[in-house]
Amino acid sequence: MKKSIKLLAIVLLFSGSITYAQNNDPVVQGIIKEASENSQLKKLAHELTDGIGPRLVGTPQMKQAHDWAVAKYESWGIPAKNEKWGEWRGWERGITHIDMIHPRTESLEGMQLAWSASTHGKTVTAETIILADLPDSIAFQNWLPNVKGKFVMISMQQPTGRDDRNWEEFATKESLEKMKVERTAAVNAWRNRLSKTGLSPKALAIALENAGAAGIFASNWSAGFGVNKIFGAQSTKIPTIDVSLEDYGMLYRLTESGVTPKINLRADSKQLGMVPVFNTIAEIKGTEKADEYVVLSAHFDSWDGGTGATDNATGTITMLEAMRILKKVYPNPKRTILVGHWGSEEQGLNGSRAFVEDHPDIVRNIQALFNQDNGTGRVVDLSGQGFLHAYSYLGKWLQAVPDEIRSEIKTNFPGTPGGGGSDYASFVAAGVPAFSLSSLSWAYRTYTWHTNRDTYDKIVFDDVQKNAILTAIMAYKASEDPTPASREKSILPVSQRTGQPISWPAQRSPTRKGGVN
Repeated sequence: MKKSIKLLAIVLLFSGSITYAQNNDPVVQGIIKEASENSQLKKLAHELTDGIGPRLVGTPQMKQAHDWAVAKYESWGIPAKNEKWGEWRGWERGITHIDMIHPRTESLEGMQLAWSASTHGKTVTAETIILADLPDSIAFQNWLPNVKGKFVMISMQQPTGRDDRNWEEFATKESLEKMKVERTAAVNAWRNRLSKTGLSPKALAIALENAGAAGIFASNWSAGFGVNKIFGAQSTKIPTIDVSLEDYGMLYRLTESGVTPKINLRADSKQLGMVPVFNTIAEIKGTEKADEYVVLSAHFDSWDGGTGATDNATGTITMLEAMRILKKVYPNPKRTILVGHWGSEEQGLNGSRAFVEDHPDIVRNIQALFNQDNGTGRVVDLSGQGFLHAYSYLGKWLQAVPDEIRSEIKTNFPGTPGGGGSDYASFVAAGVPAFSLSSLSWAYRTYTWHTNRDTYDKIVFDDVQKNAILTAIMAYKASEDPTPASREKSILPVSQRTGQPISWPAQRSPTRKGGVN
């Protein structure tokens, strides 16, 4: 008998199934059953990340994603539309190929930054040069002619490519402290080197290209094995390339020692002019209070070093799956359940700010908004965002959530209002009870947040499934609640930094014409 019990436990452990304590509410039971037995999460994630790929604002892939989402909702019987809110500089990534051809031959790991200029279909061959350490801006201007026809290295050489956890596990105490001292000194020295140019990062890039540089090499290491953060280029006429820590360090050492590397670079990309940008909006119409809203929220765009899997395909598919489930098991909600897949969150919450600005009629009638963004992990944190009575309604709605999910969520009431970070903040600023479903880290900041490794294989689907269940149940209970959620704000505490009372975040307008220099 003991062997049978042990065998059953092992089978359950490895079956990938998730079981939940029974809840007598048939809608809650239906949500859990549908999410557990008919999950579409893997299919949605595959189509979005592997098929469409990264969703940088202004790219054809972003528009493709919007159209995909509309088609997906309509296939489930949920009306959806793409709503234009502005325009952005259009750009499409092509191939980046980097080869060192001297002092030996090796293909290097790297990629052009977003919105980078191309090499115009050609392979450019040039030597590398390190940004010089000079006394002041006058000396820097005198040095600038040296960059003509060269790839300029503008990042420091990292003293280690191992993450701190690796050092802490294996290094002696003395070696660990020595490494940290050397790294701090190197960071400070490089910052000082940059400051002595007298130029901002944007102005430095323009100065280098105006001086005739062939391109700019950088390495924005993310403090983990194999990960770099990939953001946007500051140059406008020459390519800016992010090179892996390992290859950048090699090039730096060779250049510094006088064995100057020679590089072949081909960087293909297309400038597409100004293009329209959108939010995708879908809704399940309410039956009793159709002009009141429960909103599910996730940003749709991503940076494009990886395929935007945990930032924010996981939040996106959580909301898609929650809407699919609700349509199937709760097709006639009391309040309208609306979902917003926002564009250009990464450039300043622009899509959600535009929605708030453009739809005051909806905003003033939102019962609650639930936003998910920060990674693949299961939700473990829920703050009241400064709304005085958030504990009463959020706590009540949470009681319907299975213990296996609810028990891991730390609540903080009334909390303080978030001024940024993700799209819920756009609504909080307008006085809407909007809440961030904050998730477990899974080393998000180091390994997937805006990095070249934010890909499908980093998604933890058991955790995302729990998030979809949580979201669907919270939306259901918010829709059913006969009492409007209170918007009364708490008296905010004094800031430890300023010594003054914290102010409620101000509503801000979006950038509606973006990416222009």
